[in-house]
Amino acid sequence: MAYFNIQYETMKNFSLAVFEKMGFTADESKIITDVLLTSDMYGIESHGVQRMVLYYKSIKNGRIHMDSKWEVVHETPLSAVIDNHFGMGQLVGYYAMNKAIEKAKNSGFGFVTVRNSNHYGIAGFYAKMASNEGLIGMSTTNSEAIMVPTFGKMAMLGSNPIAFAMPAEPYDFFFDASTTVVTRGKVEVYNKKGEPLPEGWTINAEGKPSTDAADILTNINQKKGGGILPLGGSEEMTGSHKGYGYGMIAEIFASILSLGLTSNHTHIGSKSGTCHSFIAINPNLFGDPEAIKAHFSTFLEELRNSPKADGKERIYTHGEKEVEAYEKRLKEGIPVNDKTLGEMKAICEEYNIDMESYLGKIDF
Repeated sequence: MAYFNIQYETMKNFSLAVFEKMGFTADESKIITDVLLTSDMYGIESHGVQRMVLYYKSIKNGRIHMDSKWEVVHETPLSAVIDNHFGMGQLVGYYAMNKAIEKAKNSGFGFVTVRNSNHYGIAGFYAKMASNEGLIGMSTTNSEAIMVPTFGKMAMLGSNPIAFAMPAEPYDFFFDASTTVVTRGKVEVYNKKGEPLPEGWTINAEGKPSTDAADILTNINQKKGGGILPLGGSEEMTGSHKGYGYGMIAEIFASILSLGLTSNHTHIGSKSGTCHSFIAINPNLFGDPEAIKAHFSTFLEELRNSPKADGKERIYTHGEKEVEAYEKRLKEGIPVNDKTLGEMKAICEEYNIDMESYLGKIDF
């Protein structure tokens, strides 16, 4: 599989044009594009523009309701529950985190949950929204069931990521990770490459270890059994119960508190039903925010400067790699594989978009 580097502004303009053709407004297209390209710029290919085809298919099969309007169904000074009525995930996510941020600025804390939604991109985008405002940010989401619980052989939970961001110098602490060994998006990338999955990622419908990406994706889609393992793999000895437990925490924050669909009841037929959570905390609840930031920054620097293991030159703190990936892609462009470009081409043909006028001539 070949990769082609496309400059940020070029991909941004192309993405805006595609989402507007899909029926989103210019402002809505900007939000969706910002979430996707943030993922690509951070080096997270699985949740970047390769997800464009997912949204295209979800609009076509009715999982994304283009005419829906979200509704705040419960609210207090510190919290809110929003029903997205199966609208686009990024749009309600942006609104919900801004609501949590507003509550945190006014009252110190904001916790907003969302039900009946769709895929919302990387959870870290929303946590970072809060840290950009000087707050502590956190976000979780459930998804289509892909995680097999410890000692099980049927997917029951989603990838259920937990994202956390907090102000620091010289860059914010930024952690965003699925509670499965890998995300479904990474399995999709291996499937596009035609490469076997690494050992220890997935099990098949019989509960046996598997490296067949196409089979795993088919089993997940058709609810046949098997799926992706929790962080820690399949055994308690290797910490499987920990990843399973973290996945449950993400599920509780997203679907249980919102009274939404749990992962095993989402993505059935033409119904999606993904749920999210958004938390913003004002450090001023605990004292001087600048003093807290400086204290945290000192610890992060001590971590980076602590003794290195043999043969290792560097200890990273969370968020460091994303900053460096962003700077690299700003100079060199976003790497996009030929399979994803092929999907984009098909979308352009559907909407009568001249792809070459945006991306230039690409032989793939």
